[in-house]
Amino acid sequence: MDSDSNSSIVRLNIGGSMFCTTVDTLTNREPHSMLAAMFSGRHTVHKDSDTGYVFVDRDGMHFRHILNWLRDGVVPVSDLSDLECSELLREAEYYQLLGLVDRINEVLNKKKDGQELTRTDIIKCIHSTKDGRVRLRGVNLSGLDLSKLALWSADFSYACLKNVIFSGANLLSANLQAASLEYCNFYRADLRSASLQSANLTEANLEGANLEGANLKGANLKGANLKGANLQRADLRFVNYLGMAVLDGADLLGAIR
Repeated sequence: MDSDSNSSIVRLNIGGSMFCTTVDTLTNREPHSMLAAMFSGRHTVHKDSDTGYVFVDRDGMHFRHILNWLRDGVVPVSDLSDLECSELLREAEYYQLLGLVDRINEVLNKKKDGQELTRTDIIKCIHSTKDGRVRLRGVNLSGLDLSKLALWSADFSYACLKNVIFSGANLLSANLQAASLEYCNFYRADLRSASLQSANLTEANLEGANLEGANLKGANLKGANLKGANLQRADLRFVNYLGMAVLDGADLLGAIR
């Protein structure tokens, strides 16, 4: 077994890219994989006599995703291009990581069906990013329940978000520019300093939402419900159908119109 005598550290050279991990990581989540078999103690693993690294003749480009999958059960498939997903799938198949293979195929199939992600996928995206900020530019999330999620500074620009439930969500400084937000529910959502420029908010429910300092320039508010919303210092220039929106009790102090 390639581990330090007094620890479970494993050093891997994957096609020239160096990685350090542990025996537990390589064996616990996918116990029937090739990697688990290599470091199970049942086989002799040869390591470089000078560096202590075990060499595996594969491309190391996506191996960090494989290790993160083995560590946390999370891989940011939604942030990868179709080509990158295909490459990662090939590596997962080589290492016989059946759980990861199923996860990638699930996401690829959703993309084909036009249903790219689930609420669980979004939560995993939040936890898998270093800064907690999700980047979902241009995705199709129609009809999802994203209520009460921490989506601050998320990038949903140009996304299709029709009928999405954002009630109680933290969308502080989120980018929703040019997004399709028809019939969305933003009840009591935090949209302070969010960018909603040119977004389509037709019939959206923004009752009680906090839109202080938000950029709504050029947005479509036809039939939108802004009852009791905080629009202080919001940019409402060139807003379409503002006169057809419900503004009862809305706070427009300092709003730019």
